[in-house]
Amino acid sequence: MRAVALEEITKVRWEPASGQNRITGMIAAKPDWVMSRQRAWGVPIAVFVKKGEHAPLVDARVNKRIADAFEAEGADAWFAEGAKARFLAPDHNPDDYDKVDDVLDVWFDSGSTHAFVLEDAKHFPGLQGVHRIRDGGADEVMYLEGSDQHRGWFHSSLLESCGTRGRAPYDVVLTHGFTLDEHGRKMSKSQFNALAPDKLINEIGADVLRLWAASVDYSDDQRLGPEILKFTTDNYRKLRNTIRWMLGSLAHFSEGDRVDWKSMPELERLMLHRLAEIDATVQQAYADFDYKKVVATVTPFMTGDCSAFYFDIRKDALYCEAPSSHLRKSALSVVDAICDAVLKWLAPILVFTTDEAWAMFRPNGAPSVHVEIFPQGLGAWRDEALAERWRKIRRVRAVVVTGALEIERANKTIGASLEAAPIVHVSDADLRAALDGVDFAEVCITSGVDIRADEGPADAFRLPDVSGVAVAPVKAQGRKCARSWKISPLVGADAEFPDVTPRDAAALRELKALGRWP
Repeated sequence: MRAVALEEITKVRWEPASGQNRITGMIAAKPDWVMSRQRAWGVPIAVFVKKGEHAPLVDARVNKRIADAFEAEGADAWFAEGAKARFLAPDHNPDDYDKVDDVLDVWFDSGSTHAFVLEDAKHFPGLQGVHRIRDGGADEVMYLEGSDQHRGWFHSSLLESCGTRGRAPYDVVLTHGFTLDEHGRKMSKSQFNALAPDKLINEIGADVLRLWAASVDYSDDQRLGPEILKFTTDNYRKLRNTIRWMLGSLAHFSEGDRVDWKSMPELERLMLHRLAEIDATVQQAYADFDYKKVVATVTPFMTGDCSAFYFDIRKDALYCEAPSSHLRKSALSVVDAICDAVLKWLAPILVFTTDEAWAMFRPNGAPSVHVEIFPQGLGAWRDEALAERWRKIRRVRAVVVTGALEIERANKTIGASLEAAPIVHVSDADLRAALDGVDFAEVCITSGVDIRADEGPADAFRLPDVSGVAVAPVKAQGRKCARSWKISPLVGADAEFPDVTPRDAAALRELKALGRWP
């Protein structure tokens, strides 16, 4: 049995991989296995042995009487007075048999779960038998417990199944560490540092606690406490608020407005490329049981790529472009694709938040996000050349937006970035070529921008890690559009709408024709 167990260990996927070495060493060096112990309590070994012999009595009628009694009264029926006569008679003479009063070793008891869980047709129809993956089936069996179970449940389950079935009962074994307090101490009631999950759920919600669990390296001991949960709660709010914004923006989106990705503007195609990149990482992380990587990948995508970059840029198009605008429809199509992917990615972690959001996002679709599968076919959106071009554009943007304009805001020279129309000096030919054909004022969320192919004045703002770019802040000239808040000399050019730019006037005229304004 030892040889079988050692061979089966090599066929199992161990997460983390160090678990394989640990259990291999234990099995290889194991001298014996005590199947029972003399104890005052426990699950009895319900066996009768004929006096003077060693083989146990095997009689279906006796076994049925024992099973019926256990079902009705519990295992203590074995130790009740008169149990021997009750179970043996009338088929056997009770005086000819000894009743075994040993109890099962606790690990033998728990290790037998594979026999009545995985092979129970009543509770798991279609899942009978073990190792369906290696037998050509579609399901995997995963055992999940703490790292101490290499000596316990994983150990006893392996030996029992190898001894009775000739194989391990599991395909995957995933182990985790233990939860400590914020200072790395074991949680204990005596130290008043224990945190009850049900109390935490009532205070902060189940999804926040789940997000914490998915954010930590579970293969090692984890720390949990009020300050750590504050950080997790803040992260949860950021994710939830981004989902809320997408749902609000998509309130006016219909399937008929969807734009094919090939005809979208570059910025939209860039976001679809990023979506495909993130999807590949997230799905692989789930396959590797690396939930920390899922959170560490999705969070910066939503807060950085989406909220702080794409959504910020496209708010003008979403709020101010005409309903028929190709740009607006393209942006909404991308927001819809992002929302669809994000809800599916986060569903295994933020189970309640995503399910509620899905009901609003797809009210006529699947009844729950939890019956959906992860996004499919996003690889077609990959465009490495486009991504490289926009990496350069974003480097130049960083000098303008997170550099020069932030200083102007801090100095109260301007209030919002739309009050600026900076001069951007780009001496680096490669970076300047990347900006060709791009509405850089739109990308920087300014009312204008003047790009010049020179070094720029000595007092222009520069970032040390972006050479060849200098920015001279200049305030935008003209009047403030009452609709877009952009500053432009063209405000008032349309007599029917004297407080807005011609772009916004055209949008208002279209809304008026549709009966949606005022």
